[in-house]
Amino acid sequence: MNRRIGREKAFQVLFSMDSKDYDVDEAVQLILEEEPNEFVATLIYGVVKEIEAIDQKIESHLENWTIDRLANVEKTLLRMATYEIFYQLNTPKGVAINEAVELAHIYGDEKSGQFINGVLAKMNK
Repeated sequence: MNRRIGREKAFQVLFSMDSKDYDVDEAVQLILEEEPNEFVATLIYGVVKEIEAIDQKIESHLENWTIDRLANVEKTLLRMATYEIFYQLNTPKGVAINEAVELAHIYGDEKSGQFINGVLAKMNK
């Protein structure tokens, strides 16, 4: 599984946790048809482990919004990209931002990609 597909699978797992209130292991089992590879597992479990710090970092870059007011698609994608940029994965920042925007175009509404790009660009400065 390449990283693009891995990100999409990680998004589906993390989104289902936010939407359905599954725990991480239950969500992984329900969404993935096989054990996640190292990249996907690191992304999923890393976001779960660091979620409070990630949410604080995101919220500090939101204007007139709080993390709780964000739609689940945008919140999940921002969490994933923030983890990928600032934590243990050695992904170039531009790649992480671009991948989050691309997933926003698939799963979000017409403004999701622009919103994700704006928040992540502020974080990247």
